[in-house]
Amino acid sequence: MNTLQKALIALSVGSLMSISAQAAVNYAGQPYAGVKVGQYSPDDVEDDAVSYGVYGGYKFTPEFGVEAEYLTTNDADAFDDTFEKSEYSADVYGLYATYDYNFPNTGLYAKGRLGVAKNEIDVDYTDKVIASNSESFSVSDTGVAGSLGLGYNLTPMASVEAMYNIYPEVDDLEVSGVTLGAHVKF
Repeated sequence: MNTLQKALIALSVGSLMSISAQAAVNYAGQPYAGVKVGQYSPDDVEDDAVSYGVYGGYKFTPEFGVEAEYLTTNDADAFDDTFEKSEYSADVYGLYATYDYNFPNTGLYAKGRLGVAKNEIDVDYTDKVIASNSESFSVSDTGVAGSLGLGYNLTPMASVEAMYNIYPEVDDLEVSGVTLGAHVKF
């Protein structure tokens, strides 16, 4: 083997190694922010509340990340009869670890969240017979919260996702909800 052949082999091997190194993905992380709307559903209430909020996060890898959210609701009836009425609204503040499973060759992904959240419910009680018995109060609890859902990457920089959420119990009142969110990646 002459010197020219050795040089060509060395150049070819070096080029292949360079190409494969350039093809490797260097995932440096990706922040995102979005908005969501949905339904907040405490057990044993007359009406579910409409929820809306903002969320944002950071993906450390394509699968793992962290996410924070703030969710609030409109006023909804807990009960309403001839003698008394009760309305509620809620605020949820959460911090979650996230895991995404990307389905191969599609923009579809499954998402799970597990973390801690503060669930605060404001109640307005109205006594229709004796107005002085009417009162407003707030109850809250902080505990484990989580979500499961599906998402779709519309573009490499924008996604939508539908989630089923479980929030911390407040005064033995179990609370869940569904949300539809859209976010952009930076």
